[in-house]
Amino acid sequence: MAEQQIKVAVLGGGSFGTALASIAADNGAHVRQWMRDETLVAQINNEHRNGRYLPHYAMNPAVEASTDMQAVLADASLVLIAIPSKAFRSVVQAAKAWLRPEQILVSTTKGIEQDGFLLMSQVLEQETGFSHIGVIAGPNLASEIADKQLTATVIASADPLTRTRVQQALGCRYFRVYASDDRHGVELGGALKNIYAIAAGMAAALGMGENTRSMLMTRALAEMSRFAVAQGANPMTFLGLAGVGDLIVTCSSNLSRNYRVGYAMGEGRTLEEAVDALGQVAEGVNTVKLVCAKASEMGVYMPLAEGLHHVLFDGVPAQEMARTLMMGEQSSDVEFILPREAVQQAHRDQAHHDQAPPSQKNGGSNA
Repeated sequence: MAEQQIKVAVLGGGSFGTALASIAADNGAHVRQWMRDETLVAQINNEHRNGRYLPHYAMNPAVEASTDMQAVLADASLVLIAIPSKAFRSVVQAAKAWLRPEQILVSTTKGIEQDGFLLMSQVLEQETGFSHIGVIAGPNLASEIADKQLTATVIASADPLTRTRVQQALGCRYFRVYASDDRHGVELGGALKNIYAIAAGMAAALGMGENTRSMLMTRALAEMSRFAVAQGANPMTFLGLAGVGDLIVTCSSNLSRNYRVGYAMGEGRTLEEAVDALGQVAEGVNTVKLVCAKASEMGVYMPLAEGLHHVLFDGVPAQEMARTLMMGEQSSDVEFILPREAVQQAHRDQAHHDQAPPSQKNGGSNA
């Protein structure tokens, strides 16, 4: 008997949602894509092209775009939600009337909701109470996916069915889908790396070299995992695609929106000028503010994020952020191997020893 055609709904008309819709259609799924913009809907249906976000990408002609959310969600077994974090909850609330508990809901959004410091999958849980919930994250520049360049992503869920269905719907010869059960860690990796992409863009604009960029990324990884573990995530997740993988691409590529905002600020533009020039949402700007407040509340040491916060919101020049980084404490490399507290204690012990009288240092007099 022939396999039943999977029905996929994509909520969102941005670049990543468009690429995923087309991949699912390439894989034989019945795909409908919802967006608010009627002009964009007409263009996708008539020209099979998203002129606003992926103008040169020939979409699979089987993708049906619509502004009618009910029609898009009807009979869909997999719903991919690719909506910027600020509008995410309102779109889920609008969709709720046509969602069913047996559906699989997957967020592709790398952001954090301000009220309550909630990740998008937590918003999905809160709004629906459904059990099949997952997140997609990884080094996934949509323009490269559109060019069918070899790309890998992670589907993270505690639910095996969710992981399997997403792998079946989206996995293909150029888009590899790997599984994880650490939804919180994968989702935090996707959200947190946006902060450090801004810092990497600034460093590039200031003319800093490869050594500096490597240091920046590695210390960012330490900071991300430190924060995530304090939130209950598994530190090993950050060795994977949603951690170090996503961090590398977003800190190295001028295709990254957050990197471009940082680069513009490194050239001397204000935050407003940098965001306006981009013309798209850079999730990292909002994430810096939220994460710094949360880190302060939890007592998590995040000097890079704090330095960046000062540049973005307090008018501190980007050069000062670089200087602040170099003035920071020299602590442990990987603190899940050698805890930062142990390094600090060793420094205190040595300082105490250095200040002691010679007789104490030698364990008594040499009489």
